[in-house]
Amino acid sequence: MTVAIPISATPEQLATIAYNSEGLVPAIVQEEGTGQVLMMAWMNEDVLRETLESGRTVFWSRSRQSRWRKGDTSGDHQWVRAAFYDCDGDTLLFVVEQEGAGACHTGERSCFFRRFGPDGAGSAEPP
Repeated sequence: MTVAIPISATPEQLATIAYNSEGLVPAIVQEEGTGQVLMMAWMNEDVLRETLESGRTVFWSRSRQSRWRKGDTSGDHQWVRAAFYDCDGDTLLFVVEQEGAGACHTGERSCFFRRFGPDGAGSAEPP
């Protein structure tokens, strides 16, 4: 059974995060072990805190204007193993243990399965 591991963040670290004009920051999700980039989604301050405190990825849906926790409907949960913010504080990176078929709503393991170029018609994992 997979276990949630809360991530501690100081108030100073959380204050460093630079949200855009909509109050959102992009969050990249990378698979632990393989290093594969699985997806990118948006977070606001509340779902960032919830993600860190719960040890499960939670995002903000811009189209639905509501929070969504990865796996609640699909069963494809993401268990946070490490969390980072970049040098400008305007992008987040979560290293996760991916449970289930994958991260993409299409059923693919990664949302980044389509490649540009003449040989890009098929599914291929990025390097």
